[in-house]
Amino acid sequence: MAMRDKIEHAIQNQPCTVKDLKNKFGGDRGADRKVMEAVDQLVHEAVICQRQGVFFTVRSGRADKALLCKVVKLGKNFAFVMLEDGTSDIFIPGRFTRGAMPGDKVLVEKFAHPRVEGSDEGEILAVLEEKNSLVGTMHRMEGRLKFVPDDCPAISMQVMRDCEGSAKDGDKVAVEILLRGSRQEDHRVGVAMRFGSCDEAKRCAKALLYAQDIRNRFPDKVRDEAKKLDNAEVSAADCEGRMDLRALPIFTIDSAETKDIDDAVSLTRLSGGGYELGVHIADVSHYVKPGSELNEEAFNRATSVYYADQVVPMLPKSLSNGICSLNAGCDRLALSCLMDMDEKGNITGHEICETVVRIDRRMTYTAVNAVLTGGNTDESLETEGFGSMFRLLDEAAGILRKKRMERGAVDFDFAECKILLDEKGRPEALVPRERNAATMLIEDFMLAANETVAEDYYWQQIPFLYRTHEKPDEEKIRRFAILINNFGYSLHIGNGEVHPKEIQKLLSRAAGTPEEAMLSRLALRSMKQAKYTTDCVGHFGLAARYYTHFTSPIRRYPDLQIHRIIKENLHGRLGEKRLSHYGKLLPEAAVWTSSRERLAEEAERETEKAKKVQYMERRIGEVFDGVISGISNYGFYVELPDTVEGMVHVSELDGDYYVFDEAHYELVGERTRKRFKLGQPIRVQVVAVDRYLKTIDFLPVREF
Repeated sequence: MAMRDKIEHAIQNQPCTVKDLKNKFGGDRGADRKVMEAVDQLVHEAVICQRQGVFFTVRSGRADKALLCKVVKLGKNFAFVMLEDGTSDIFIPGRFTRGAMPGDKVLVEKFAHPRVEGSDEGEILAVLEEKNSLVGTMHRMEGRLKFVPDDCPAISMQVMRDCEGSAKDGDKVAVEILLRGSRQEDHRVGVAMRFGSCDEAKRCAKALLYAQDIRNRFPDKVRDEAKKLDNAEVSAADCEGRMDLRALPIFTIDSAETKDIDDAVSLTRLSGGGYELGVHIADVSHYVKPGSELNEEAFNRATSVYYADQVVPMLPKSLSNGICSLNAGCDRLALSCLMDMDEKGNITGHEICETVVRIDRRMTYTAVNAVLTGGNTDESLETEGFGSMFRLLDEAAGILRKKRMERGAVDFDFAECKILLDEKGRPEALVPRERNAATMLIEDFMLAANETVAEDYYWQQIPFLYRTHEKPDEEKIRRFAILINNFGYSLHIGNGEVHPKEIQKLLSRAAGTPEEAMLSRLALRSMKQAKYTTDCVGHFGLAARYYTHFTSPIRRYPDLQIHRIIKENLHGRLGEKRLSHYGKLLPEAAVWTSSRERLAEEAERETEKAKKVQYMERRIGEVFDGVISGISNYGFYVELPDTVEGMVHVSELDGDYYVFDEAHYELVGERTRKRFKLGQPIRVQVVAVDRYLKTIDFLPVREF
């Protein structure tokens, strides 16, 4: 049979990639060339067509049905994939997974007739992009070391004998898939990094970050560049041409443990009424230049990653905690947004300029909140005039906040916890994360600066990076509206759209009720994710027409990037050539930094889940009060006041058979008619935890 006919026959049976075809019919340079010639001929004759690098027969029509997805979960005999836009997932039975692994980019076709009516099921047609880096644990089985991935502990893979490194039984390791088989168990791996015993908490955290492609150590070339800035100071030459604000009272307000301080504020009451509000941001771009090793690494990382009480910084500490950090009593270079604000919260004028500042006082949220609430014990704050300054800052922030809320901004006030670790990285306490008058004060000023800068550069029509939060999908918001009706709430939707003010009103009505946190999370899930774009289309959640990220260049690359554009503009250097340069550069930067942000968020969630599981491991048998936070066919989730979440499985519910009533979003016992619904208070006992799956199992003790 001719090569052309062999390939056509193969593709009729199963869509194939070039790699599939070369593996089947190639083998050497000559055979591979014949494969490609036959493929080109079949495409030219319109016998086969290509989609995302996968070849289909034209007559089958399967290419039109193929969906671009990512593998998000893998079990012993199944997988789940998520559509590229993140809107829904598809169940893949084991025999149709084609050996795909979590993180792989795949092409999927949904079954016309799924086994469970109304569900989405399908098969993986091809693996388009392989994620071959995995993290898991080594186990000795039948005399050989085998690797068990954290993402799918029901599967074990053979470690190639000459690629075991120094790994031992029980070690947490990172591996690379060296050979792929048709099933996951057929893959062969080699050890890329050994973290040490899986019982050591610090090493497990490092492994989780590694799994998300987040590296703590900076490359040698980056560290060499950073060393040149060790103990650096601002020189007279650095200050030339800058507005000198060192005589202006300027403060930083952060959490006590913060070391990378990139924002500060100042405020002056104007004689004619109103205020001059100053937001002063570290001028990181003065030290991190385009084309440098520091810049390349910052772009690759795109964001700092915060987890438990640790941080993986975007920039080396000599910059993030040193010369770029707005440390009290030190001269520092800044990019300042000076805004004139009237007594109604309108920004009536502004100036964005390069400045040199000296921070008068480094304040914590706790200390400032004590001043604002009358609990201050530091008398020097009053005698030196700082107390009156903080009260003035709070007054101006309140005006800004009121104006923002009047236009419809949504304030999601979730209960958050901070995980405190001991010297070995083990969680020793979960404490509420502070959100008080001082934290809101800083939020209000940073939002005002971000909006002011965005509006300025939008109207200048200069290429820029904006922070975009699009309107929710019509279908998602309708489903949300139907769901909240079960709790006695309503949402006004006009022409398929909802105004953010309607969601704000809903959350205000739910404030103080048992279902408040649950409704807040459901509302958030009904919205789209914020991202970076080159088009200024506004921020739905903030009800803002113009919005960007200007205020955190130590922690976020988009902020650093727009600082460069602003400074070039201030110096009159944005000619045609530079505008063209940014026009080409920024779209790629927007996509990349958005994707890295998602990755960082996922890493933060996974490390936090792991730490919470370790924390609850020592509390098995203890009883807690919580609230039902989610429901499925398999049971329901309960969230405790410290944000720990675990599951009650239907098999543990008093022997009755429970059915998931999707219309009312509740589980109903067929015999007892007992109901478990969202927002319902419940007392549970911790009965089990699973470190590998990062899950916590609860048992109901009493329903309220």
